[in-house]
Amino acid sequence: MKYKLTVNNQTYEVEIENINARPVVVTVDGQRFEIMPGDDEQAGDGKEAGAGGESKPVGQNRVEAANPAAQGNRILAAPLPGTVVEIFIKPGEQVEAGQVVMIIEAMKMKNSIRSVYSGAVDRVLVSAGQSVAHKQALIHFAE
Repeated sequence: MKYKLTVNNQTYEVEIENINARPVVVTVDGQRFEIMPGDDEQAGDGKEAGAGGESKPVGQNRVEAANPAAQGNRILAAPLPGTVVEIFIKPGEQVEAGQVVMIIEAMKMKNSIRSVYSGAVDRVLVSAGQSVAHKQALIHFAE
């Protein structure tokens, strides 16, 4: 959803991809941010955005980039929201582009997630049974 917000007499164009996803991916005047809301934040409490949580521009000390390709990170992101059912790879393993690396169930359908990269798996960022959001980082590949 797109919004126009005015803070201290300055207007910003803000787009929130999915308010229920964690982290929340927000674009402010063309720059993407990931915000991890804190438990103490309440809508309309007068705090600045992200005041109770963590907010970092995408690609700055964060593996879970919202648009990994734009940042040069070799990260496989979830193509759809769902629940990770099975993971077929481990850190250190070699993967070929097109290889099925995990299964994500969405709306009672099992979806094979294929790697878009060839190379060594650096980290698996999710586990079986975990719910994932659209574009959430799943696997980080070694450079």
